Amino acid sequence: MYQSVKDKLVFVTGGARRVGRAIALGFAREGAHVIIHHSNSDAAAAETAAEIRALGVNAWVVKGDFRQLAEITAAFAHIQAEIGVPDILVNSASNFESGDFLEVTPESWQMAIDVNLTAPFYCSQLAGRLLRDAGKPGCIINIGDTAGQRPWPHRPQHSVSKAGLLMLTDVTARALARYNIRCNVLVFGPILRTDNLPDEVWARVEGRLPLKRSGDPEDAARACLFVATNDFITGAHINVDGGENLGDGSM
Repeated sequence: MYQSVKDKLVFVTGGARRVGRAIALGFAREGAHVIIHHSNSDAAAAETAAEIRALGVNAWVVKGDFRQLAEITAAFAHIQAEIGVPDILVNSASNFESGDFLEVTPESWQMAIDVNLTAPFYCSQLAGRLLRDAGKPGCIINIGDTAGQRPWPHRPQHSVSKAGLLMLTDVTARALARYNIRCNVLVFGPILRTDNLPDEVWARVEGRLPLKRSGDPEDAARACLFVATNDFITGAHINVDGGENLGDGSM
């Protein structure tokens, strides 16, 4: 059944910039009220919140280092006390650690796991408790990428953390279904180039896709709205990747 997001409360981690920002704005355009989380992007968060309010809905900004459980817990306590119970949680905050397998440091490994896997677990747990206790249905959307489906040897810690996110999605979906709380993961391909990536490198990335073109952040926003509004989808891994999961399209 179609479930409108109008007047729903959406919490987007990493919602101040890049893909998270597009997702936050996408929900706002459909009439949802949005909580934007960031860790170190004060100006961008304020700008995104202003854009959301200009659409005629409410926006709030929550700052916290979600590598730390205490800060995740504090953020959810603030949201519950001052804003309300989120109907939709989007675990978008992520990092993109890289390194040679034999040279990955403990710090880099832990950074990837903490941000890409542990934080989504605790955010989902806390959101799930709030929804359960309020007797409300809910939707959790995890943001993955194709590194979690096939190994990226130059980003081993990232690949492992994103692979873990796929299983976290499945476990969350099974555990919370009894409370009518759904969980899905969107597996993104090249939808937004990293800063300072040369044009020729990006062109090669696009050339390997079966569709021969990259996506954009609006594709991410539309995919989030799709799973948020269809209340019969849970435990799904949905690729939004131009066919990257099919293999090298240049062959």
